[in-house]
Amino acid sequence: MKLVKVPFSAGGLGKTKGCELGPDKIIEKLKEFHLSEGGMLVNFETDEIKIDQSNIEKSFGDITENGKAILQNNDKPIFIGGDHSITYPLVKAFSSVYPEPGIIIFDAHPDCQSDFEPPTHEDLVVGLVKNNIIKKENIILVGLRNWHKDEYNFVKENKIKYFDMKELSMEGINEVSESVMSVAKNFGSLYVSVDIDVLDPAFAPGTGYPEPGGLTTRELLFFLHRLKKLQNLKAMDIVEVNPSKDVNELTSKVGAKLVVELT
Repeated sequence: MKLVKVPFSAGGLGKTKGCELGPDKIIEKLKEFHLSEGGMLVNFETDEIKIDQSNIEKSFGDITENGKAILQNNDKPIFIGGDHSITYPLVKAFSSVYPEPGIIIFDAHPDCQSDFEPPTHEDLVVGLVKNNIIKKENIILVGLRNWHKDEYNFVKENKIKYFDMKELSMEGINEVSESVMSVAKNFGSLYVSVDIDVLDPAFAPGTGYPEPGGLTTRELLFFLHRLKKLQNLKAMDIVEVNPSKDVNELTSKVGAKLVVELT
């Protein structure tokens, strides 16, 4: 498996400093795992997209250009951030390589708050929709639990599919995962983005925007174990792990666990 480090933390409006440490720390924690829960050996090779933290536009261009080459030459690479803004240039690359792309985003927030150019970690979904990178009907948001009014309106007006934590709690994770799978399997190609703050901070304290009432690690793994069986899954990212805010390196180890279980 190809793991690609994307140590970019300048897309969080100054609030994600420390996320650039995430890739190296997650890869360090991989050494603590030997087999996946399915009995697979943990075997990977790493690559890195070089980043200029002082120049967002250049960094996004480099991420898109290098991401495209990586996607063309590797099966199901996992990109490790970095803040969530990296998903925008990565999906831009993804959409140029794979037909009829769709995305599932696991996140505590809908990331539709503003309309910056280039998009930040607060409005990457707006950027994907506005710039016609992914059809709005091919976007699924999972794990939401803290909205800004404008975000709620944007999601509703654009009829973006979402499953918030209240629905997950009421309907059950199996029912919701069935709903997600039934839509995602029809995408021409699937990209999965995991913002670590989708997890409850009891399981992932080392992130910039922890929100109570989130998924457990086991619930997120339940989703990922199912999604990785889809034939159209082509790439993934794990973002917003911030070692500078972590407690006992727990969040970094969770990030590594997700990588292991996606092998």
